[in-house]
Amino acid sequence: MSVSYNPLENLVMAVTFDVSPEKEGSLLNYFYRQIFERPAEVRGVDLSGKTAIVTGSNTGIGRECSRQLLDLGLSKLILAVRNVAKGQAAAAELSMGRDLKEGAIEVWELDYSSYDSIRSFVERTKTLERLHIVILNSAIITTKINHNLKTGHEDIIQINYISTALLTILLLPVVKAKRVPTEPPGRITLVSSDTAAWAKLGDVDEGSIISSLDEHRKGLTGFNRVCISKLLGQLFLVELAKRVSSSVTVVNTATPMMVYDSDFSRQTVTTFLGRIAEFFRRLIGYTSAVGARMVVDAAVRHGEETHGQYLGLHKLKPMAPIVYTPKGERLAATIWKETLQEFSFAGVEDILKEVNGR
Repeated sequence: MSVSYNPLENLVMAVTFDVSPEKEGSLLNYFYRQIFERPAEVRGVDLSGKTAIVTGSNTGIGRECSRQLLDLGLSKLILAVRNVAKGQAAAAELSMGRDLKEGAIEVWELDYSSYDSIRSFVERTKTLERLHIVILNSAIITTKINHNLKTGHEDIIQINYISTALLTILLLPVVKAKRVPTEPPGRITLVSSDTAAWAKLGDVDEGSIISSLDEHRKGLTGFNRVCISKLLGQLFLVELAKRVSSSVTVVNTATPMMVYDSDFSRQTVTTFLGRIAEFFRRLIGYTSAVGARMVVDAAVRHGEETHGQYLGLHKLKPMAPIVYTPKGERLAATIWKETLQEFSFAGVEDILKEVNGR
């Protein structure tokens, strides 16, 4: 039996899921899917003549997304990485055994911890002839609570949410401008996680959400901050989809589920709890190659019905249960307001008006 849930009244279309957000977000259901379900390879898509950007692409999910895009015939790939040397090594490995044209893979520097780096990267994207696909994959988890020296925000929230949101908004007019009128809208896919459903906000939603997350508060562990960062990303996407038409750019989000061979947990594996988590990841987790199938699926298949939505195992799925509640509406409105205030230096409100032709 399918159950219809309308993700907030202001979204353009209601979406029908075959499971409730509460059930989908439960630990039991998560582990069931992880153990008994497996995404298929993405096939039947021809990306010849297409250009894509993948962030965090020198390792893990990002590199495997890049590989699968090339397997589908992608003509030009931009590996967006913090460490250019590692990016060049990844590019060399991805090129092996392929008959690629010169310049088919480029390595561009992108540091999510720096607003200047993000803006410089976006300026560089304007030199591309076309831009069809963007996969925003970069994320971190840390064992200690650190703060970005340039922005003052806690690192996990900065990288996983704030900088990802900035890059998403700044890329909207670029993707729109690079589109040929006869082609379907470009695609921006954000990597999310079912852990958004497990976020424990405590009292961080009292007052300024971002400022609260900068503080050393009880319960705001590294893992919980990751969960919160993914929840914020989902709330941001809901608000973005209200303001940016799918005819401009389709922006969606997808989960690769649990993988065991990425560098994401390279810091946490040094701790006792981290080693336990690593044991379970290796016991039931996917390889990055398998997890990446779900992200690539969201980026190259489906249609405008995925705008502002969450995908996993090749289908639309509910976001965190709180997203569909009155409290979730209030949180989404608050985080949207705070996010745009954070980005006032970049003129994001004007960008959002311009991409919709207003």
